[in-house]
Amino acid sequence: MSKFSFIDLTPDLILDAIESVNIYAESGLLALNSYENRVYQFVAEGGKRYVVKFYRPERWSKAQIQEEHNFAFELAAAEVPVVAPIMHNGQSLFEHQGYLFTLFPSVGGRLFEVDNLDQLDVLGRLIGRMHQVAKTKHFTQRPTVTCDEYLDTAKVHLQKSNLVPMGLETSFYTILDLVIAQTKQQYKNVEDIRLHGDCHAGNILWAGDALMFVDLDDSRQGPAIQDLWMMLSGDRQTQLLQLDTLVNAYEEFSDFDHSQLKLIEPLRAMRMIHYMGWVAKRWSDPAFVRNFSWFADDKYWEQQILALKEQLAALQEAPLKLLP
Repeated sequence: MSKFSFIDLTPDLILDAIESVNIYAESGLLALNSYENRVYQFVAEGGKRYVVKFYRPERWSKAQIQEEHNFAFELAAAEVPVVAPIMHNGQSLFEHQGYLFTLFPSVGGRLFEVDNLDQLDVLGRLIGRMHQVAKTKHFTQRPTVTCDEYLDTAKVHLQKSNLVPMGLETSFYTILDLVIAQTKQQYKNVEDIRLHGDCHAGNILWAGDALMFVDLDDSRQGPAIQDLWMMLSGDRQTQLLQLDTLVNAYEEFSDFDHSQLKLIEPLRAMRMIHYMGWVAKRWSDPAFVRNFSWFADDKYWEQQILALKEQLAALQEAPLKLLP
């Protein structure tokens, strides 16, 4: 099995892995939308629905994955709605033919609406409850949100990929370096806690009348605002209203350091650059070439140059503040 590869992950191997924990699929395997890992939904005996996730080889260590699972169990024990892994014989992480995998109950639900202030109010309280648990200890195995990983390492992956068109290289890397420098100036002296880490609308579901977190795969140490800012959208005034709704609800359960508001634009810049580096790093995976084909088009890089220029301007603006 080659590094980071799923080439040997055949349907037979997947079914054998599932059966190794005494669960027997009675349906076919429905591939779910996941590029980093391989995730499948199926129906087992008795009509129970499950999701099996195979972790990308060599991305996380066993200790790092287990720490993610333990965080989910802590949240569930505190009655914070989260889809936690299934335990079998006292374990939640399993290995078969060199692949690490875990099983979850399949949870259906409707999508979260980021432009709905009532739903943002509910979400703010939910994140506050999650962080109330998160602040009780630190991760010791999971990584931390840093400029090294999100900016410098991402740039290296981009350079190694040679995907930036030659005619756009100077323009792209010039603005990239300016955004990196400005972000590093602003992202300093950060107090971090355990985070969901990838708290966007796709990882939140309405299950019945309750909101529920899914997918802690990117959980790590970082500033509390990291789990809030991705809910902001629209113009500045709209974002101010959204932010005010989220933070006021959050503070019903957990203290919030308002000085972290100045980290929103640096974190947005870090996510933009990290995303490009992530796709570049995974470009040898046929699934990425197939699903991100536009990543090799000149037009995409022209758009990124414009987006980085806009982000540089945003970094130079006054940070968002809560409404008076």
